[in-house]
Order: sequence, then C-alpha cells, then structure tokens
Amino acid sequence: MSEVILEVENLKKYFPIYSGTFRKKVGDVKAVDGVSMFIKKGETLGLVGESGCGKSTTGRTILNLLEATEGSVHYKGKDVLNTTKEEMKALRREMQIIFQDPYSSLNPRMNVSAIVGESLVEHGLYKKGKELDEYVTEVVERCGLAKYHMNRYPHEFSGGQRQRIGVARALALNPSFIVADEPVSALDVSIQSQVINLLTDLQHERGISYLFISHDLGVVKYISHRIGVMYLGTLVELADKNTLFDNPKHPYTQALLTAIPEPDPTKKRNRIILKGDIPSPANPPSGCKFHTRCMYAKDICKEQVPEFRNLGGDHFVACHFAK
Repeated sequence: MSEVILEVENLKKYFPIYSGTFRKKVGDVKAVDGVSMFIKKGETLGLVGESGCGKSTTGRTILNLLEATEGSVHYKGKDVLNTTKEEMKALRREMQIIFQDPYSSLNPRMNVSAIVGESLVEHGLYKKGKELDEYVTEVVERCGLAKYHMNRYPHEFSGGQRQRIGVARALALNPSFIVADEPVSALDVSIQSQVINLLTDLQHERGISYLFISHDLGVVKYISHRIGVMYLGTLVELADKNTLFDNPKHPYTQALLTAIPEPDPTKKRNRIILKGDIPSPANPPSGCKFHTRCMYAKDICKEQVPEFRNLGGDHFVACHFAK
C-alpha cells in the first residue's frame, strides 16, 4: 500500500463580512467548512462540485496560499499551516500549483525562460547562466514546447501552450505534490487531452501526487484514482472512481452523474433535476446543507449534521440514509 503523503483534517476557511461605516464584522462566508481527506504517493484525487462550492479555496488553503481559519494539513508528517517562513519556503519546492487561467497566471513582462527559471534561482538550486538555461530547456521540452520558444513572451502563445508553460513552471522544482486547479477548463478538447496525458505521463515517471480540481466529470474519471464531491464547502462523498460512478450513495452525487451527456442518442437517462439554487455560503442551511434541494430530506436532515462516515472499502458519505 502506498504511503499517505498529505493528510487534511477538518479544514475550514472563512472570509469575514464587514458592514457599516466602522467596518463591523457581521458574519462569515464559509468557503471551506470542515474538509477532511488524504492523498497517497503517486495518486490523483479528483475534486468536483458546482461553481462556488469551495474547490479552489480548498486547494489554495492546503498549500497555505490562503490562511486557514481552523484545521490541520500535514505533508509528509510536517504541519503545513504552522510553519516559519523558512520552513514554508522549503515546502514550496515539494508542493506546487497549476493555476486555472493560463492567461492571467503568467507575467506578461517575462519570457518563458525567466518564468520557468525564476523559482530555481529563488530557491538557490541554480545560478543564472548556461547550466540553468539547459535545465529550463529540458523541462520546457518535456512539457511539449520547443527550444525556440524560450525567448518568447506569453502573448505569443495559444491557450494550450500557455498552460504547458504553467505545467513546466510547476514541475521545474521537481515537486512530489501538485494542486491542479482546473488546468484544462480554458482549453479546447484536443488540447485538453494533450495536457491531461502530459500530467499522467509525468505522474508515472516521477510518482507525483495530484489534487485535480475540475467541473468536468469525464476528465476527472479519466485522470483520477479517487474522487471527492464537494457541496457548499463540505465533502459529501469520497470514493474510488469506479465505485463512485457505478454506485453513488449521496443524492447530490447521483444528481451530478445524471448530468453527464450520453453519447448514444437512443439511450434514455433518468435525469435528476435539483430544485432551487445553491444556498449562500454566508448563510448555509442548518443540519445537512443539501436538505433544501434533496428529494429524500426528512426532519432529521434539517436538525442534525450528517457524519462523514465510511460505508466500507474507503467509501465515505455524509448522508443520514446512505447504506
């Protein structure tokens, strides 16, 4: 069994709401509200859910790019959320992120060589010179770009090429854990497959672990080993990908899976249409957060928060009636 390299326990991230002339705090936006998970070495954990459910915030809080309100994150036994500046800098070499938007995540004033090489110089792994240029060229070529691209600027590339630069930047430090925050959502389908295959190949070569955040359930099923489903800042289901797709237990997961387009027009699918809109994370419902849209909701759902429990075989569900 692979070793667990990342453990997240009861992670919370609240953004304060201020109002009035004196900027008095009147509440919190509960973006991430009690998330617990683990990721093994060489594994991809997919994270799916509606827009605004807290997926990206979870990824950034795990990396300590956003300060957590509560909870703990342990990476290879080290407490990520309670580290000094020097300790966090050392951890940055191990933990990287690929940002969602390849258009805004690259500095327009820097060429490819500078973008990819900047972190290597900052961490003291290389000094500016021939050796650095050779290594950066090697990384960039591994990510599907050519040597003649090195002196070009971001505006001279297509979206897919820019995302490859983002992947190269994340890989330059040779990390063992990467948060891939919707890395293919801004790309067309053919380029999506190239980037996903690149990530998969690199995982096989280097044993990298990914937290892969996406809306696209088809992409998540292809790349992930296990999948977590988020709703309103909370994990509602977490299981092996085949188990989750073949036997979803939470009503929200069941509704999500029926939304996947069916390529065969002769096949009829019983689509589950959820009522209403996702509630505000600033004022989430009491008890089970999904009870306002759930077809199976009973009184207990409104009063009691369901336990995120293991149904067997590491299939975790937060539902009172899941069996």
